[in-house]
Amino acid sequence: MGETRLIQGRYRLLDLIGRGGMGEVWRARDESLGRQVAVKWLRPLGPHHDQSFTRVLRERFRREARVAAALQHRGVTVVHDFGESDGVLFLVMELLEGRNLSQVLDDTQHRPLPLPDLVDIAEQVCDALAYTHRQGIVHRDLKPANIVRLTDGTVKICDFGIARLADMGLTSRLTGTGVAMGTPHYMSPEQIGGGKVDLRSDLYSLGCVLYELATGVPPFDLGDAWAVLVGHRDTPPEPPRTHRADLPAHLEQVILDLLAKLPGQRPSDAAEVGRRIGAARPVPAYPPTVLSAGPAAREARLPSWTHGMTAGHRAAGAEPRTPPPVTDAGLTGDWTRPATAPTPLPAPDTPPTPPDDALTALAGRHNAGLSLGALGRWAEAGEVHRAVAADREQLLGPDHPDTLASRYEAAFALSRTGRAADALRAYTHVARVRERVLGAEHPDTLAARQETAYVLGQLGRTAEAHQVYTSVLAVRERAMGPDHPDTLRCRHNLAFTLGRLGRLDDSYRMAREVAEARARVLGPDHPDTLVTRCEVGYALGQLGRWQEALDTYRAVAEARARVLGPDHPDTLAARHEIGIGLGRLGRGAEAVTLYRGLVGDRARVLGPGHPETLRARHGLGVNLGRLGRWEEALAEARDVCAVRERVLGPDHPDTLVSRREVAVGLGRLGRWADALTEYRTVADARERALGAAHPDTLAARDDEAHCRERLGGGRAAGEPSGGVGEPRRPRDPHGT
Repeated sequence: MGETRLIQGRYRLLDLIGRGGMGEVWRARDESLGRQVAVKWLRPLGPHHDQSFTRVLRERFRREARVAAALQHRGVTVVHDFGESDGVLFLVMELLEGRNLSQVLDDTQHRPLPLPDLVDIAEQVCDALAYTHRQGIVHRDLKPANIVRLTDGTVKICDFGIARLADMGLTSRLTGTGVAMGTPHYMSPEQIGGGKVDLRSDLYSLGCVLYELATGVPPFDLGDAWAVLVGHRDTPPEPPRTHRADLPAHLEQVILDLLAKLPGQRPSDAAEVGRRIGAARPVPAYPPTVLSAGPAAREARLPSWTHGMTAGHRAAGAEPRTPPPVTDAGLTGDWTRPATAPTPLPAPDTPPTPPDDALTALAGRHNAGLSLGALGRWAEAGEVHRAVAADREQLLGPDHPDTLASRYEAAFALSRTGRAADALRAYTHVARVRERVLGAEHPDTLAARQETAYVLGQLGRTAEAHQVYTSVLAVRERAMGPDHPDTLRCRHNLAFTLGRLGRLDDSYRMAREVAEARARVLGPDHPDTLVTRCEVGYALGQLGRWQEALDTYRAVAEARARVLGPDHPDTLAARHEIGIGLGRLGRGAEAVTLYRGLVGDRARVLGPGHPETLRARHGLGVNLGRLGRWEEALAEARDVCAVRERVLGPDHPDTLVSRREVAVGLGRLGRWADALTEYRTVADARERALGAAHPDTLAARDDEAHCRERLGGGRAAGEPSGGVGEPRRPRDPHGT
């Protein structure tokens, strides 16, 4: 099967993704629709198989493929097409960008998953299984390798229908073995004994998967397949908490119930399991900002494979503690406010005791807000957190840690929606109350103070941000030590701020020290280490040491491709920085080639209108200009500007950067009157948004003046610069 093979005149095979007992999976391009897909080939039977079996297999394949194609659920892999080519049966499916859970376990060296990830994955799998079981479909081979977590956090089950083909004996005929269908570590006792298999068999397999995710090992981790099968059939599993003491007892009981030997002793359906798991979702007194934090903040708390992932949609449940699924239609009133007016608080001399169900419902709404933030829906997340904060204040009081946690999250949402001044007021309030209630050196107080520094930086008050970061860092170093992750995170932010203050040597030196410390503490390829190495590269570029910066970014890109995958947003961001370095070194042709590939990859992964795709297109236009190809550069700049204006708004900083690039192209083509209109638009918009004295406004007014000189026949030196340069992915130091 060569790389250029075309199947049925439509599907062109590109590269081999994987190989297993059932056949091969290829990345392919659907030439008719211009999209990438996955093509799964069933291993050819060959002439030694009897013809009757081959006919039965083909008919079963067609039937099961139609069944799989009819499944329409976000948690089930989409089947687009099926057929036969040169005697080989194949399925065409959506191409999944992510890691299956077997790879996830390998990535973490089979360490238990963090509890929030375990619960999130379990709920999504239960939701998908509940749907397929309602359709009368049993998977029969549920295992970590058949469950994929996408880069956005969505979890999908793969290979429905394929399992039934194996069940009819295809695997044993292909391999010559007589082992029962299924993977030994995840097979139900009734599968092993050749008994009737129904949805409860899938639930047993789910129990095996959850056991391994929760503990790092399968329930019967024995030496050979037969011993494993006997273990499933005859031996009670060790309670998961013998492997992991911090696993909640409630969640352990769910797993053990799923692993009951008799089908009748297991839960009745996957929906019930999902509700019970949702009830086990941890709700600490002060929920940490994990889901709602920026990408680097998530890296510090989760394993490397989760970097950039969101929680995905939650499975719906009947109990109030399980939030309903998030839909594009927005939140219902039930999510953002209580259905009835809260009960008035008793008199001060009678301390209130809020009902447990009310607190649980508020915790669920708080977590829903975190999930919305993880999906990038910050405006909705802020509404949820503000409503929850008001309700918690009424039930618990204004100084309660849960009330302050919700106010903290509401402030974070404000900072993410461009309302930095409002966020600063909210963070300042939280920090002041926490200092009074918890103490000045409490980690929660320091976290709030550090966020005030972040939004001060957003507001351009860099000197004040530097002062806050410095004071927080002094406490962190004294209380936690110089190598504690929170200390290193603060030092990273301080390095970023030093660069903003123009103290480039200090910024470079501190970033290099943090990178070395993180490599020592976390490992050289840990996402946090790589984030700081990017900061080192940026500082080198600011110092004009572009070859060193380019080498740094190339090393980061290689490490991220290895650890996170070639299509991970952070890998693509590092490639963007490589393009900037190439352009700054005068290697425009190489930069154009890089950016063309980057534009294609970002459009495929993120979509053609995504800000990062547009940023790569901007970089492409800049380097076309550097090569003197101004007609192409102007066309690219106009196209990007139009999309940004439509998606982001006319006064968004990215839109204005593109509009200035349009002006540069017009000027280079001698169309100075048109260029002046664009320069004036940029300057006026920046003055409205930033003020007349802001450096960006002053630079825009300078461009406008230079253009007027050109129109008046002024000095040639007045010509504006040939492009504004490739804008970086916004360097967000938050939480890193």
